[in-house]
Amino acid sequence: MESRTNWPLVWLLWAAGLGAAAQYGKISVIFDQLPQVYPGAGAALGFAVSLVGALGILLGIVAGVLVSRIGYRRAILSALLTGAAMSAIQSVFPPLPLFLATRVIEGAAHLALVVAAPTYIAQLSSDADRGFAMTLWGTFFGVAFAILAWAGLPFAAAFGLGGLMLVHAAYMALMAALLWRRLPRLIRSGAEAVRQRDLIDAHRRIYTSPWIGAPALGWLFYTACFVSVLTVLPPFLPSGSRAFVIGAMPLMSILSSLTLGVWLMRRSDAVTVIITGFVTCAVCALGLLFLPGAPLVALAMGAGLGLVQGASFAAVPQLNPALEDRALANGGLAQMGNLGNTSGTPLMVAVIAGFGYGGLMSALCLLFLGGAVLHLALARRRA
Repeated sequence: MESRTNWPLVWLLWAAGLGAAAQYGKISVIFDQLPQVYPGAGAALGFAVSLVGALGILLGIVAGVLVSRIGYRRAILSALLTGAAMSAIQSVFPPLPLFLATRVIEGAAHLALVVAAPTYIAQLSSDADRGFAMTLWGTFFGVAFAILAWAGLPFAAAFGLGGLMLVHAAYMALMAALLWRRLPRLIRSGAEAVRQRDLIDAHRRIYTSPWIGAPALGWLFYTACFVSVLTVLPPFLPSGSRAFVIGAMPLMSILSSLTLGVWLMRRSDAVTVIITGFVTCAVCALGLLFLPGAPLVALAMGAGLGLVQGASFAAVPQLNPALEDRALANGGLAQMGNLGNTSGTPLMVAVIAGFGYGGLMSALCLLFLGGAVLHLALARRRA
């Protein structure tokens, strides 16, 4: 552990994380324009987005093991350069099978980044600053998507979809160049690396451990709700405030994570903050059940989600002193996050179809309470 936080390197790693998030976002923001590039592709275009998420479900833990095995520095630099190369190929929009193949490779690079970077950030931060540093890392997805929506779309309109891909390629290459000389090597435990040889055993270790697996298992409840809420809630909001609320909820999440969340973590542990966030969201879901579409309640839910978001990343180093255990925990976060993102929206759409708005809010309330109860049960096991 560092006695003083290396803030320049922490911010650089966070900036690299923006590039990793853009591996999702660059396709998401232009998805409605892809049929013009690949006419006749139909439903196959959906794989342009989902392949990255599917890879995360299948290989999240594998990434945690491999990053620990090959070394964190090598993993980050290789992932950045691979991401740059794939974006450069995508800029010419090759035949769809080749384009989808680049997305699979890009998914592997994405996983390496989201496992190795937070492991580094935790190691480069002092005990006093680690809560804020990990909370900062937790904002990388929301910030990247906001930048792509505000700046990426106008850029693509002015310079073409290929131009957007080239900018992403240049950004990833720049991050690799900036980190090349600055990124120190992290010393790994040989004994831990040997015990992680068996990938099946790695899954067992994560999901039976109340220390390694706790952040990931709670993260599943969070991700199942976050994306689905932003997707299915808009029709139930007043038309006059709909656009503002849906745009402001992710910003409220980031703001509460970096302010209230950090303040709470200086006075309590990360798991307590996660539970507080889940309970807040459950209360807000009940509030929206009895006050349908209330904008302030929806924004309060966004703030509660922010507490869960930042504290979940901060819980990884708090619960796991060993570097290899942190890499496995971050691999679990990647796996459960992709599972939640993939399954949450279809689940909520099915609930709405069967039980309407009341069913949606009841399901959200149960999921939020489920996340809180799970963390309480795991905390009891640790005690």
